[in-house]
Amino acid sequence: MFGITIRHNLLKSGILQGKADIHSHVLPGVDDGSPDLSHSLEILSFMEMEMGFRSVCLTPHVMQDYPNNAAMLRKHFEAFLPHYKGSLQLHLAAEYMLDASFAGHLHDGVLPLAQQHLLVETSYMSAPVGLQDILLDIWHQGYRPVLAHPERYMYMEESDYAALKAKGYAFQLNLLSLSGYYGRRPKQVSEHLLKQGYYDFVGTDLHHLERYEDFLYDMKLTRKQLDTLEQLFENNTMFNDQ
Repeated sequence: MFGITIRHNLLKSGILQGKADIHSHVLPGVDDGSPDLSHSLEILSFMEMEMGFRSVCLTPHVMQDYPNNAAMLRKHFEAFLPHYKGSLQLHLAAEYMLDASFAGHLHDGVLPLAQQHLLVETSYMSAPVGLQDILLDIWHQGYRPVLAHPERYMYMEESDYAALKAKGYAFQLNLLSLSGYYGRRPKQVSEHLLKQGYYDFVGTDLHHLERYEDFLYDMKLTRKQLDTLEQLFENNTMFNDQ
């Protein structure tokens, strides 16, 4: 007789209570995330009341398509804070695309996560030229690279993940990858990397509530997946009081 795999509802599991989200696009009007103040406040209310987070790090894109910089984002963040009346601790960092503009940002000043961790990403379809050299430059500048959602990079194979982990780079899981939100392959890869213990942190990568919300309410995981996720969220708490 085949065993039945029991799955548990993520939001009802309680593993998010009091935890930190280290990856979100809630700062209004600066990228492809929240377009305005009302949407941002709605998302934060959901993250506090429905998900149970204690703190949220706002990590706008910095890339050629969204030519933000640290000074500009700080200005937007400071203007946004007085409008938020909830109890979440809000922090500012950024998600850096490793494109042709990145070297300039690294030289001029970046917005890291706490403990000198820098959230970075690449194109989903191909690695940037000199990826290993870029990551090494980040190390030499005193930051530990945190590779956002590696499960979504179509060009990466098992050997690529193993090589990156061997060099000490951190991996951040997108929570919704496990739900199938991004498609079949990212779901399968995220499940594999989670099982292999490759992830260090986890983030929502929330851009809006449309569609994300339904997947979060419906998301069910095995007990083992929940236990591993809970440890990743415990790892996130190092960013709670940055």
